[in-house]
Amino acid sequence: MHNLITTKVSGKLYLAGEYAVVEPGYSAIIAAIDRFVTVRLTPALAATSSVITSHQYENHTLRWDRIGSKMVVDNRDNPFQYILSAIKVTEDYVEALHLPMKKYQLDVNSELDNGNGKKYGLGSSAAVTVATIMAVCQLYQLHLSRVNLFKLAAIAHLDVQGNGSLGDVASSVFGGLISYSSFDRQWLMNFRHKLILPDLLKLEWPKLEIIPLKIPAALRFLVGWTGSPSSTSHLIDQVELKKGRTQSQYHQFLHASQKCVHEITNGFRQNNLELIMNNIKENRQLLQSLSNTEHVDIETPKLQTMIKIAEHYGGAAKTSGAGGGDCGIVLINKNDDIQSLLADWRKAGIDPLNLAIYNYTGENL
Repeated sequence: MHNLITTKVSGKLYLAGEYAVVEPGYSAIIAAIDRFVTVRLTPALAATSSVITSHQYENHTLRWDRIGSKMVVDNRDNPFQYILSAIKVTEDYVEALHLPMKKYQLDVNSELDNGNGKKYGLGSSAAVTVATIMAVCQLYQLHLSRVNLFKLAAIAHLDVQGNGSLGDVASSVFGGLISYSSFDRQWLMNFRHKLILPDLLKLEWPKLEIIPLKIPAALRFLVGWTGSPSSTSHLIDQVELKKGRTQSQYHQFLHASQKCVHEITNGFRQNNLELIMNNIKENRQLLQSLSNTEHVDIETPKLQTMIKIAEHYGGAAKTSGAGGGDCGIVLINKNDDIQSLLADWRKAGIDPLNLAIYNYTGENL
């Protein structure tokens, strides 16, 4: 029997700081959740062909567009692209260490989509990237620190998506609740092909910051799914295209978001529910004003309904991640009437997801 390697990586949900975190040095708060991507790697004989399989992704649809007369395929939402990029980047790292290359089979299993292959918005592309890299690293007996695992996965993810903050990658690597500030991606692009990967990982990446936070015992975390998946990369593209036209408002948004995230971080550090919840509400207002100035639909009518119901029961609620569908999150005191809130969600066609924040318990990579 060949030695089977299994890696299991959590998905994520943004609590605060979306959109602003795309800019280097700006922060977001992200929760790792107890739904996972599992990668099983089996070393293969040199004579056999290697296969990548996934039950969820066999019916994957590919997005394409036409630019002029050319058909242009958008691979950014294609999970196999992330798996292939993760393998390529890790093997570039292996090659730089002059280790002999191996063959293997990969099987990917994701709980981050519903049974019909619809995305919940739980960061499946980041989780599959991290889980694949962890499996390949184990095969080659590379013992990477969490920070270096993040850096390798960030490079692989960025090679496919080309935008985004990589906060979902950080969440999948570190687990639990984190405050994350995105690194300078232009700096990375400048050095990406000038240095071999082991040297690039040794450098301090400008503006990168990852800080673990603790959840107050009295705080409950709820998630409602609207039933309509959205594409993060496309929503970020829309804001990228438009932010130049509204530069001063955009900078106001960035500064206000940063202040908000710092207040929420302080709330977690001080075990102060009121400070956390007030600033979650404030962050929602900021995203609404961004939505108005940039003409990007962040809150769908269903997400607005989800938030209204949560606020009626004393919760602080907002969209999670890029919005445009997917999930909304609620922070609420555990003594409030949570069961009635969930019942009202169901009546409104909002699916409460049974999710909890997930901490890795000191496993070795």
